[in-house]
Amino acid sequence: MEFLDIAPIRSVSGNVRLPGSKSISNRTLLLAALARGRTTLREVLASDDTRYMMAALRALGVSIEETGERSVVINGAGGPFPVKRADLFLGNAGTAVRPLTAVLALCGGDYGIDGVARMHERPIGDLVDALRQLGCVVDYRGKSGFPPLRISPGQMTAVTEVGIRGNVSSQFLTGLLMAMPLLTPRPSVRVDGELISKPYVNITLNAMAQFGLTVEREGWSHFRFPQAQYYESPGELFVEGDASSASYFLAAGAIAGLRGGAALRVEGVGRDSTQGDVLFAAALERAGASVRMGDHWIEATAAEDCRRSGRLRAIDIDCNHIPDAAMTLAITALFSDGSTVLRNIASWRVKETDRLAAMATELSKLGAVVEEGADYLRITPPEMLRSAAIDTYDDHRMAMCFALAALGGVTVRINDPACVNKTFPSYFDVLAGISVR
Repeated sequence: MEFLDIAPIRSVSGNVRLPGSKSISNRTLLLAALARGRTTLREVLASDDTRYMMAALRALGVSIEETGERSVVINGAGGPFPVKRADLFLGNAGTAVRPLTAVLALCGGDYGIDGVARMHERPIGDLVDALRQLGCVVDYRGKSGFPPLRISPGQMTAVTEVGIRGNVSSQFLTGLLMAMPLLTPRPSVRVDGELISKPYVNITLNAMAQFGLTVEREGWSHFRFPQAQYYESPGELFVEGDASSASYFLAAGAIAGLRGGAALRVEGVGRDSTQGDVLFAAALERAGASVRMGDHWIEATAAEDCRRSGRLRAIDIDCNHIPDAAMTLAITALFSDGSTVLRNIASWRVKETDRLAAMATELSKLGAVVEEGADYLRITPPEMLRSAAIDTYDDHRMAMCFALAALGGVTVRINDPACVNKTFPSYFDVLAGISVR
């Protein structure tokens, strides 16, 4: 197995220009492909997940031209995709599998959806159940409720409302919302039960609005669609920097600040962000960071009381609104003055790996005492961290989070470091560039 040894990091210094948001990149790629007209997308994330999305769109008959390092030009289909038979392999990209399943179910063709072995363990049943209410034909080719899938032409049912559960993954609702403009007339969407990860649904609604389609919503339980509108190209769009990726560098600034380090700045995301993970900055403040924010930048170091004590503050926090960035709080907990509790994170279990179990196992290797609950982690830091070889479970966020443990004066071995290619291929180079040893 390949590995990367990260030597102890004494401090961090400089600015970080963030890669484009994965969530926004894949949403806008799909919307541009469905829209009428030609769209130029700037600052699109270059990663495994976006490559899977673009390869799938090309296979479906969409013209995509990569005109620069982070620039993509898409000639939209202006409706259902022209190719009516295709088998798509989408790796472990949930932001591709879920929305494409919903869209293809309304395109009137024969399609296969598949991915890596872990994708066969990531649920999709709630989305399939919702699509079947519309008359879509979606069959499981393996275990019921999970990919791989076979989509066949269906006879659309004239319903006025379709219901979908929202308590497992917000990507199910995202996929359904993005697909609805393909229907005429368009039923409203009802969310049954609690909707998790609401900020990610907000990203979807903002992206749809940029393509000229404004969805009316009543709270987070009902969504209604204008009947006369369809997606229209905005001409040109810029993708925000990735707020989830910002969390690693903001945390690094806060941890290094305990020893007097200057604030570390991330650029490409800030006050104007549409991404929920920008709220990580507020959570980090609760944990003892001093945070400043502009329209398109954020910087962090340690608050004065934490500099004096040499420890961040232990917190007890509901992380439902920042499910991805919350993983970074598990690492800052290693530098806290007591037990940190991260709550409402059951969705971690259906991500790229079972992140609750994986985090508990790997934090323990560093010397932490960890209590793993059904939807929470309680993390008590050791007096001194231990060097450890961290297994990453083919999960990019495991690798990026645990690299920060090197700020505790220990060498950290990251197994399978290439898993960061999913969202941030240059991550370790960027981290090395700001590290002071």
